[in-house]
Amino acid sequence: MTLLFPLHQPESPQQRDAMIMELAMRQAESAARNDEVPVGAIIVRGNRILGKGANQVEALADATAHAEMLAITQAMASTGDKRLVDAELYCTLEPCIQCCGAIMHARISRVVYAAPDPKFGGVESLAQLFDLPGLNHRVEHQGGLMAEQSAAMLREFFQAKRKK
Repeated sequence: MTLLFPLHQPESPQQRDAMIMELAMRQAESAARNDEVPVGAIIVRGNRILGKGANQVEALADATAHAEMLAITQAMASTGDKRLVDAELYCTLEPCIQCCGAIMHARISRVVYAAPDPKFGGVESLAQLFDLPGLNHRVEHQGGLMAEQSAAMLREFFQAKRKK
């Protein structure tokens, strides 16, 4: 597990969230460089990075190879546990329905995401899966952090695709 803040702790929870989301943005940039939809994810617990992910749907020819899913798999491998209790997931796009299911099964406690996803978003846009009654696990969630930066990256990616 990598130390998240090896030199200094952020001064506020908002600054911490912004610093971690910036790491997720770097993962999204990596995905774009590999001709993947630019989505990135980081999973942390306390001041440690447990897992990272950048979309690899095209490279792996796998519809489940979303940034969040890859970060969850890596975090579980790094902890040796199938549950990520007290972990937080930061992602550059609202998690889809598939990823929301994995987040709940992994028992991730909090999700912070940048841009909403009107077509597939499972947190607030298309569905509100974390808020369904009867669930045995609740996921705290917050959207909108660095939303414009993420949305711009996605727009640029798809505009370039359409030009080809």
